[in-house]
Amino acid sequence: MLVSLHVKNLALIQEAEVYFQEGMNILTGETGAGKSILIGSVGMALGGKVSKDMIRTQSDYACAELVFEAEDEALEALAAMELYPLDGERQFVFSRRLSGGRSICKINGETCSAAVLQRAGALLLDICGQHEHQGLTQRKRQLEILDAYGGGELAAVKAQVSGLYGRYAALRRELEEETMDAQARAREISFAQFEIQEIEEARLAPGEDEELEAQYRRLLNSRRILEAVSAVYQETGYGSMAGAGESVGRAVRQLAGAAEYDGQLEGLAEQLASIDGLLNDFNRELQEYARQLEFAGDRFAEVEERLNEINRLKDKYGSTVEEILEYKSQKEERLESLLTYEESRRQKEEELAGLNDRLADFCGRLSALRASAAGQLSEKIGEALRELNFERVAFEIRLERTESCGPDGMDAAEFYISTNPGEPVKPMKDVASGGELSRIMLAVKSVLADRDAVHTLIFDEIDAGISGQTAQKVSEKLSVIAGEHQVICITHLPQIASMADTHFLIEKHVENDGTATTIRQLSREEEVEELARMLGGVKITGAVLENAREMKELADRTKIPRVK
Repeated sequence: MLVSLHVKNLALIQEAEVYFQEGMNILTGETGAGKSILIGSVGMALGGKVSKDMIRTQSDYACAELVFEAEDEALEALAAMELYPLDGERQFVFSRRLSGGRSICKINGETCSAAVLQRAGALLLDICGQHEHQGLTQRKRQLEILDAYGGGELAAVKAQVSGLYGRYAALRRELEEETMDAQARAREISFAQFEIQEIEEARLAPGEDEELEAQYRRLLNSRRILEAVSAVYQETGYGSMAGAGESVGRAVRQLAGAAEYDGQLEGLAEQLASIDGLLNDFNRELQEYARQLEFAGDRFAEVEERLNEINRLKDKYGSTVEEILEYKSQKEERLESLLTYEESRRQKEEELAGLNDRLADFCGRLSALRASAAGQLSEKIGEALRELNFERVAFEIRLERTESCGPDGMDAAEFYISTNPGEPVKPMKDVASGGELSRIMLAVKSVLADRDAVHTLIFDEIDAGISGQTAQKVSEKLSVIAGEHQVICITHLPQIASMADTHFLIEKHVENDGTATTIRQLSREEEVEELARMLGGVKITGAVLENAREMKELADRTKIPRVK
């Protein structure tokens, strides 16, 4: 159930918090008080579209927050989305904050996308407004209603159809994309073989290009390197009196002679001798390096030629040796599929035919289940419509077979209705008025109430175009639904408002030269006064109050007792 709604800085609402209850929650108020804004805030918190102009004047942001207590079935579905309740209980907090052009969505404090908010919210709450009423005329929506009524077996078969169709469509696309004539296939085989052979003959090794490029840079600059090495050799060697090696050698001999007279110099003499040895080793290695560099001309030509070959392959097959080798692997796989094309295609065509047969079988089962459900649902919706003051209504659900199977099977559903005796049934979209559509939607919801996993239902504009006895019938039907679901209903009709288990009043006030909307829960006596206002208008007489009190008492006797 929806536990609470918190709204801040949204249109006329500066800040409001509402705590809803089980059963029938009624929201009333004068026209323009902000009832639609309140429902809009629910849609906003569930990821719906909302204009940045809805942010209250002189405010930097607007936010809406919903707190839910999830039922068992919803908990399982949310867990499948990797969404889990707070503290291991049943509570979920949906929030959304608008600031300038930014929108921040969260579930239980974790940031998510608006799409995730919408998917998760649809498991917990269903808003039935004017848009949903109009959507009732669409054949796709009518088929969804029939399938929802069909229940578990129908849902299981429909899932099989959807899965089989997905595999069938993917395989068919694959076959269509692979279609080619023998000459085109032969050309592609020849070209693939050429490319594979060219890469194989190069005998590439991973990382080879990087190593060769390093060698190339060294060999390309060998003259400069050799000059530097020679100069260093002279500076540190023993070939001249100015060389470091010759100087250190003389120092070693002098210090060794002095150490014969003072034992404290022996340690320093040993250190200097070690330095002389290291410098000598350094010079030998430097001389060997220079000798190798002098004979590197042939190697430079080899490296340059090898790099040219690798770079030519890079221009054709990839920017690195690894990419070239990966290209070769892909070409080998493609070549294998081309060489076994006929056999592979034959196997896929056999698989496609098998899928088509299975799909046709499951589509037939689905159609049979829908036909059975359509008869039952037609009867129940007709009965519910009669309870909503369509006294001699005729209602049918007709199924038509489509030319081909899709993810929903091979059926198209359409609701037919006649609200006038003697008139033939016609497609509902052609004959139902806005007020009639709202009652038909209510009839559908009442029939599906015991099968609908969504626990909280919000009805907005359910009273459009009705009054008098019809309004009373609608109020009774809403009360029946509230016996199984949490119902939140915005209404202008006292007949519906009188059925409230919990009644909220939405009011608009002028404060500090600004307009603000507030909402508060009414006491029993305040409920009677609000009913009197709805009945009597501006001037509320004692007779009107008494009438309102009687209406409330009658509603109490009419309502089905709520299970606590």
